[in-house]
Amino acid sequence: MAFQTEYPFELPRGYVDENGNLHRKGVMRLATAADEILPLRDPRVQQNPGYLTILLLARVIVKLGDLKSIDGKVVENLFTADLAFLQSLYQQINQADEIKIDVNCPHCDHRFEVKGAFFVEMED
Repeated sequence: MAFQTEYPFELPRGYVDENGNLHRKGVMRLATAADEILPLRDPRVQQNPGYLTILLLARVIVKLGDLKSIDGKVVENLFTADLAFLQSLYQQINQADEIKIDVNCPHCDHRFEVKGAFFVEMED
């Protein structure tokens, strides 16, 4: 099974460019740590934290219709239904997979699977 880093999508409404062309099909890639950190330095985000979503999506959308590039202006001009759709897709593809560990009960030796986040306590 190959590791998937790009995800095709189709916007519910679509982006209308300055020439009146409708762009609905696109591709979003997985986010990196830099994608989430670097926009925090942008003055627009510092003045309005809600703008983080705009810059973040502009970084991870690698294709939208026939557009040559996707920037904050493109994302700003999306219909709200499309913005909500892309936010949901971003969350879906970037959420961490649930960790599963096979364990044995130390008392009865019963084997079972434990799911969730795990923290390992380190001794000094």
